[in-house]
Amino acid sequence: MSCVGQQLNLRSFFPSFPSSSSSSSSCCCWWNSNQTKKRISFSIVNSVAISNAQTQKRLRLKQLFREANERCLNDPMDGVSFTLQDFTQALDHYDFHSQLGTKVIGTVFCTDENGALVEIAAKSAAYLPLQEACIHRVNHVEEAGIVPGFRAEFFIIGENEANDSLILSLRPMQYGLAWERCRQLQADNVVVNGKVVGAKKGGVMVEVEGLRGFVPFSQISTKSTGEELLEKELPLKFEEVDEKQSILVLSNRKAVADSQPQLGIGSVVIGSVRSLKPYGAIIDIGGINGLLHVSQISHDRVTDVEAVLQPGDILKVMILSHDQERGRVSLSTKKLEPTHGDMIRNPKLVFEKAEEMAQTFRQRIADVEAKARANMLNSSPRLTLSSGGSYLRRD
Repeated sequence: MSCVGQQLNLRSFFPSFPSSSSSSSSCCCWWNSNQTKKRISFSIVNSVAISNAQTQKRLRLKQLFREANERCLNDPMDGVSFTLQDFTQALDHYDFHSQLGTKVIGTVFCTDENGALVEIAAKSAAYLPLQEACIHRVNHVEEAGIVPGFRAEFFIIGENEANDSLILSLRPMQYGLAWERCRQLQADNVVVNGKVVGAKKGGVMVEVEGLRGFVPFSQISTKSTGEELLEKELPLKFEEVDEKQSILVLSNRKAVADSQPQLGIGSVVIGSVRSLKPYGAIIDIGGINGLLHVSQISHDRVTDVEAVLQPGDILKVMILSHDQERGRVSLSTKKLEPTHGDMIRNPKLVFEKAEEMAQTFRQRIADVEAKARANMLNSSPRLTLSSGGSYLRRD
């Protein structure tokens, strides 16, 4: 074969082989070179070896991926020593276990219109319903200060079987604090305000410190009915606080009496007739109800109170006594009469002369008290000093 032929055949495999424009002698010299032959032969063999190695590696990787995919689809736990059952048992072992009625520390991490989700270190978040968030009535838990990040002690009251989570409450702890506060307020004799939320036969129900209390009608300073007092606020004092028996009794009469200054005996005040009774008239004197007994209306005998007084009448009365502890005030117009029977015949004159007659009454009382003290001193043994320095008794 000629050099040209050899050149053409080699170029079909090696494009970089010298072109046909080269001389025949050059071609033959290149082909006949032993070093060149060895280089060409090594390049061909090495290229084929690399290509085969890469192909085999790709095939092995492809087979590994195929096998892994089949295991994930058909038997995902194949070769794993820690099974799903082991995982479930571990959760049960380290899960939060507590009985109903016990307490747990938790942190609120989410709120909604129905309540709040609370983290208590359990596998499921606990839930605080809106109605269990506060002893006061609220429309959203945030009104009770319960926001994300709020941390407190909660009371476990139930379990939601649907998602195996606990139901929490703050009300038991708040009730305990409310009772303790009521006991302290009673000990300190403090006046509080309570809202009337219900009416019963013997009195009204009020809400104080988040608790329901009872105020008997005998401890209400006004003669209003229970229905008339609904939704109104009353000043109150604690009469009885018993958490064990859930008894909370209060008095409006004592609170009103303590809020008023001590009414001086013999002082004249203006009042209005609230109601008439067979035994007298109930007089409102600046928020305090006083009794004008039928015997204290006039020196003349009064058999029919309605013949002298009518509800709504404005009149001047004199204070006969004021019992702050019991919230009772006794009144009189009889002591203000210039002459006997004026309250029946000429009440206008009685009111005009009220201060003057009251001053006369107070002076008369002062004279009586001074005379009583003098008689007491005169009746007591007298002591004189003897020459020896000792006291001698003289009757």
